[in-house]
Amino acid sequence: MNNIASVFSRPGHKALIPYVTVGYPSIEATLKIVPILARSGCDMVELGIPFSDPLADGTTIQKASFGALSNGVTPSLCFEVAKQLSQEVDIPLLFMTYLNPVYHYGFEAFCTACNDAGVSGLIIPDLPPDECLELEAAAGKEELDIIYFLTPTSTENRIRLVSEKARGFIYLVSITGVTGVRDSLPRGLNTFVGRVKRITSQPLCIGFGISTPGQAKKIASVADGVIIGSRIIQLMEAEGNFESVQDFIGEVRGAIDKLDETDDSQM
Repeated sequence: MNNIASVFSRPGHKALIPYVTVGYPSIEATLKIVPILARSGCDMVELGIPFSDPLADGTTIQKASFGALSNGVTPSLCFEVAKQLSQEVDIPLLFMTYLNPVYHYGFEAFCTACNDAGVSGLIIPDLPPDECLELEAAAGKEELDIIYFLTPTSTENRIRLVSEKARGFIYLVSITGVTGVRDSLPRGLNTFVGRVKRITSQPLCIGFGISTPGQAKKIASVADGVIIGSRIIQLMEAEGNFESVQDFIGEVRGAIDKLDETDDSQM
């Protein structure tokens, strides 16, 4: 497995983390797009395990999950895909899923399968940081990082708890809501990030609603990484050769690599 912490060890480097749903629009598409993302400057890739009730996701990713499930994608097949990809790319792979599929698979069995597949971390939006010690123990045994969430409404106590438990990085949700492309970033985001930074030294990556290079640049000016999902899915739906995805990632990578001190003025 590739080490998530190593991504954040490069001074001044901002992580770029795209999301794709495994098996949407096809397994072949997943196997094709992830190496493209790695070559285009992404530092990690979130592989979404499709689930029938993705509460944290907006319509774009909900549609992708439904399509993948209709294609017969299961957690076991996701492990096979991740294993093949881990042998082709030299960046960390993360599984994004929900607690229900992990529970039904079995915590220890799921974490062992992640390790065998070369997966470095787990992102589980509905996993409370003050519960599920059994999963934390199973993940620790397999050296899997569990990435926890914070939202703009998180209390100081919740921020402290997540800071203590999170491994790899902390996922900051830019808005109170679900994933999806948005025209602008929410005001007050800089204040939210500042609240978290006063409590933790963990790397902070921001997702939900980021869909343009300009937005990504503003996010990178206040955080350690940028997470983009729905826009990637939309571009993948538009064409089969994924040239637009490659171009988009190149533009985002270029934008966040050229930060200036004025980019956080409107957040």
